[in-house]
Amino acid sequence: MPATMRAIVLDAPGPPTALSIRELPIPTPAPGWVLIQVKAFGLNRSELHTRLGLAEGVTFPRVLGIEATGVVTACPGGEFPIGQQVVAMMGGMGRTFDGGYAEYTCVPATQVIAFASNLDWATLGALPEMLQTSYGSLTVGLDAQPGQSILIRGGTSSVGMATAVLAKQRHMTVFATTRNSAKAAALTNIGVNHVLIDDGDVARQVHAIVPEGVDTALELVGTPTLPDTLRATRLHGVVCFTGMLSNQWIVHEFYPVDYIPRGVRLTAYGGDATDLPPQVLQAFIDAVAAGTAVVPIDHVYPFDQIVAAHTAMEAGTASGKLVVTT
Repeated sequence: MPATMRAIVLDAPGPPTALSIRELPIPTPAPGWVLIQVKAFGLNRSELHTRLGLAEGVTFPRVLGIEATGVVTACPGGEFPIGQQVVAMMGGMGRTFDGGYAEYTCVPATQVIAFASNLDWATLGALPEMLQTSYGSLTVGLDAQPGQSILIRGGTSSVGMATAVLAKQRHMTVFATTRNSAKAAALTNIGVNHVLIDDGDVARQVHAIVPEGVDTALELVGTPTLPDTLRATRLHGVVCFTGMLSNQWIVHEFYPVDYIPRGVRLTAYGGDATDLPPQVLQAFIDAVAAGTAVVPIDHVYPFDQIVAAHTAMEAGTASGKLVVTT
């Protein structure tokens, strides 16, 4: 193993060009930690928040990246064999300690999940945080049941598209929004039943199709659209607040009686690796390999194009996941 690695470092909050590639020592794992040779990693909005200086508890310089996919190269505690394919996510990655934007990353074993696959690394690299967030939102946040309807507000985001795939596996009726009509086909292609062009009044469009409203709704845009998403949901239906594509996550002067429609339930989801059971990850990977599920990837970037990748993420033009390969 070499002594150094390439890593993408953020010295202080700033624009995409604040991310620089440099040589760093390969970290040495302590017992209970795992050294992973990173093959690919997905980009996440939380990394954009960190780069912009919006995340709390981050010290600089920092290697960003709340997820990584690759191969175990050292594991002093014996939790995983050398050579095991794994994903890692959350648990302070890229915030309180260096994350996945590197050729190697060292993470707590509790944040690591093993799998086996012959899929390409770019496809596998798109999965960890996207699948964990989608699965956790459906199960923990919404307690979604087979046959129910779901509204996905922010449908062309990576989490939105992954949630649509998982919801269709549950035989749910899927409504998904996009502000750009040119992206409608991307949603139809993954099985969305009703594509809604977000004009700010999605509730009206939903009630025109299902007068009582949807059974469940996943809010991925943030607080600006949350009231309308709540109005699109039926009596005793559930809305889960998971995403903040708008970078707005605080409701000012919140008065519940006026804000939440009568009898509609509002929950939230923010999860961790422990919310993604290994068997769920493996089953989804196997379904992709069998052609019965898809991984919504917008673009794959090489490592040295991280500035372009972050520029694209900040622009918000992607339909699906942005992935970087090492």
